[in-house]
Amino acid sequence: MLDKVQLEQFSRDGYTVYPNYLSSATVQSLLEKVEQITDGNTLENHDSDRMEMEPDQLNKGTAVRRLYEPCTYYEIFKDLSEDSRLLDCVEQLFGPNLLFHYSKLNMKPSSIGSKVEWHQDLSYYPLTNTDSLAVLFYLDDSSEENGALQLLPGHHCDPLLNHRGDHGFFQGRLTERLDLDRSEVAIGSAGTAVFMHGMTPHASAPNVSSKPRRTLILSYRAADAFPLYFGSMTVKGEKYVRLVRGELSSEARFDRDVFPIPLYREDSASLYELQAQSRG
Repeated sequence: MLDKVQLEQFSRDGYTVYPNYLSSATVQSLLEKVEQITDGNTLENHDSDRMEMEPDQLNKGTAVRRLYEPCTYYEIFKDLSEDSRLLDCVEQLFGPNLLFHYSKLNMKPSSIGSKVEWHQDLSYYPLTNTDSLAVLFYLDDSSEENGALQLLPGHHCDPLLNHRGDHGFFQGRLTERLDLDRSEVAIGSAGTAVFMHGMTPHASAPNVSSKPRRTLILSYRAADAFPLYFGSMTVKGEKYVRLVRGELSSEARFDRDVFPIPLYREDSASLYELQAQSRG
């Protein structure tokens, strides 16, 4: 369970850190599965439905950028997503009726791991209410050198920041100036969990170190949070949604009068590609 300090931090800042959430044995088991999944894949020959490769490498390069939906394809990750201890924590934040939303595993390989520009998750898939979060599990020690998670606290109760370009199309990244002097870096050892609200701005720098920074991300939302708009990212993700606690809702709850819709100029396979396209 989250303690009083963690609950207060989440309410105030839009995130909280839970050190040593996963045991070293669990982390090792997850990493062994990751190695099994990624072994033998190259830029020119990989399963594009299940993974995305780092683009800046030779065709024979083996650096994986992201695994798509590990909880759908692999039992060990699905079991974690339905773990009662984890769901107890999410219930503390969003109540007893919970949907699993999506999963991914960002690999952030050494020396080549891509940066992620500042954005808010709910800009990609707007919901009728903002009771949505991601739980980020560190599978490696996380430091500033290997591109640790950066967050801008206190924005989760504000209107969504601007993610649109000059012509009104969704850029997948923040396009307004931020006061990054207020940003915080969530460094932590392997096994750390970060509970991050879907409206919290966040980013990560490239990995310039000699060590990877692999992070498993599980997303949840309240059962009465329904999609506002079926753009390409929403369509892709909704097929993985499932009830993990409590009851389904037959009513949508709204907590905002207005919420921006992500209008795409062209389809993108991933956040990384969309952010790259927006930079020209």
